[in-house]
Amino acid sequence: MKSLVIVESPTKAKTIQKFLGSDFIIKSSFGHVRDLPKRELGVDVENGFKPKYIIPTKAKKVVADLKKESKNADVTILATDEDREGESIAWHLQEALKLKDPQRIVFHEITKTAIEQALKTPRHIDINLVDAQQARRILDRIVGYKLSPFLWKKVAKGLSAGRVQSVALKLVVEKEREIGKFIAEEYWSVEALLKKLGKEFSASLIKNGEKPIEKLEIKNKTEADKILSELNNAGYIVESVEKKETKRFPAPPFTTSTLQQAAWQRFKFSAKQTMMLAQRLYEEGNITYHRTDSLNLSEMSLSAAKDFILGKYGKDYWAGKPVHYKTKSAGAQEAHEAIRPAYAEKSPDTLKGIDARQLKLYTLIWQRFIACQMTHATFDSVSADIKANDYTFRANGQTLKFEGFLKVYPTKTEETELPDLEKNDKLDLSKLDSIQHFTEPPARYTEASLIKALEKHGVGRPSTYASILSAIQDRNYVFKNDQKRLFPSEMGIIVNDVLVQNFPEVVDIDFTAKMEKELDEIADGKDTWEKTCKDFYTPFAKNLKEKYEEVIKADLTKKTDKVCPKCGAPLIERLGRFGRFYACSKFPECKHTESVEGDPDTLNIFCPKCKEGKVTGKRTKKGKTFYGCNKFPKCDFALWDKPVNELCPKCDSLLIEKGKKIVKCSNKECDYVKDANK
Repeated sequence: MKSLVIVESPTKAKTIQKFLGSDFIIKSSFGHVRDLPKRELGVDVENGFKPKYIIPTKAKKVVADLKKESKNADVTILATDEDREGESIAWHLQEALKLKDPQRIVFHEITKTAIEQALKTPRHIDINLVDAQQARRILDRIVGYKLSPFLWKKVAKGLSAGRVQSVALKLVVEKEREIGKFIAEEYWSVEALLKKLGKEFSASLIKNGEKPIEKLEIKNKTEADKILSELNNAGYIVESVEKKETKRFPAPPFTTSTLQQAAWQRFKFSAKQTMMLAQRLYEEGNITYHRTDSLNLSEMSLSAAKDFILGKYGKDYWAGKPVHYKTKSAGAQEAHEAIRPAYAEKSPDTLKGIDARQLKLYTLIWQRFIACQMTHATFDSVSADIKANDYTFRANGQTLKFEGFLKVYPTKTEETELPDLEKNDKLDLSKLDSIQHFTEPPARYTEASLIKALEKHGVGRPSTYASILSAIQDRNYVFKNDQKRLFPSEMGIIVNDVLVQNFPEVVDIDFTAKMEKELDEIADGKDTWEKTCKDFYTPFAKNLKEKYEEVIKADLTKKTDKVCPKCGAPLIERLGRFGRFYACSKFPECKHTESVEGDPDTLNIFCPKCKEGKVTGKRTKKGKTFYGCNKFPKCDFALWDKPVNELCPKCDSLLIEKGKKIVKCSNKECDYVKDANK
């Protein structure tokens, strides 16, 4: 009896084939085999929102091959991923291949045990999960295909809008405006460097009499100097000492969101990069499924972790019983387990044949999982209050007593050792100082903190975070600065403002979160996808029609005193998808364009090729930065690396930046390199 097993990716197919015998044929669908058409809405909004699915050109040969294989097989088994998208792919395979009664199996990890168990318990396709995914796809298509033309007409051609991406853009724009409104506030602190038996330690001023001194209370140098004068010739006596043992517990295993955050913090991996690496690790059988918002761990994995910890580190390092973590998110769904290694005993040093980035991510996942079943770290903490006239200073100390889980999952811990202090000890003053501070503006989002904000507000789901962040950057609405923090482009701000003013429900965080809950209800069989689509579309379409009449096209041009070198007409400054540029006012008769001088991306470097233009930062359609001549297309000089305003002493080519510390020649045949700081 021959069984055909269909999965999404060739890598997954190759891994599964290792566990199944010759009676099984494993084939890949290479992802989705049906989708909505690219050049049209593909949704009949007048007749129950019926979607028009087609087989894309690139999938036709795959579908034909799978049809042939399914006809020759006794049983067809659909083994796509266990989330809504995987269920949807399975349903589309059933429809495209015209399968009568395929078996559906799911597993959270690609191991022999998990696959054998799944084959013993096949089920039918869960149409509720399919409907939930279909509703998401249709809603996203409606917003994208209906709002994008509105933006073309009222703002600029080539723009696009997305249902969830627009909410992410709104968060970035609001953060930027919050930063713009911020006014720094001055404050001061007072620190004493004290000494006992030759050992120095620091203490901070915390009280005046019985009144605590708040962080912003000392407002200027005059107030700080007054305190210093009142402490002149003061004696420093230990008033009280509190010694206690503190515990630090390990973090839970990873969910999709926390993995993306940790990978950015540790390695500066983007969300998209993290998910690509995790996908590969999963398909190769190294980790469990990587799209999850659950903290559950299987009993088998808990037992394996216990055995590994006891065998490797000893009983003092195991928590003493299996540690179960509770998912905080009320909407957690479609995830059976947290992200963990498929085999607890497979430590990173035993993993062979994967690239360095995959190994970094696997190490992080493995360490976090093992650590979550280990005992807490223990610290000896000391807090001493020190009296000086009417003022009180506090010194805090902390030393590691037992490392516990930190042995496997090292995290930043600050140790400060104080001398052995006792009540009424008299201390020597080494130095008394006042320090000026200023309040800091809110930090711009990183990819990690934006994902955290989306998760907090209930916007998006584990499978969508990476695509949300990619979309707002690919559309050039949001860029990253040198610190990899997100800031909106001028066009991103304009698009956001148009959407906020005219389609508030589309970018409303609570509304979008409510929509996620409705999709959950469809998945649970408590609602229908048709009703959800209708409830959204009816008021949306009415408002869209009104806005076409009401909204005046945004004027994104500025007059200049420049003249078109081709036809002599005035040049105007325009704002396009990729930033500001000069264009001939006689467009489309004359199509001359050039970069804006003085643009933040324009460097003070003459083009080494034509000697006329300036080198300017440009962006590809996918948002990647490169540097080229602003006389393009007359001059086609271009570099990927940022040039510096200096020529190579060996060959007279431009020098380019390679990281923060190295400058080298842009001529590949020249080996000149120097320290950037010299």
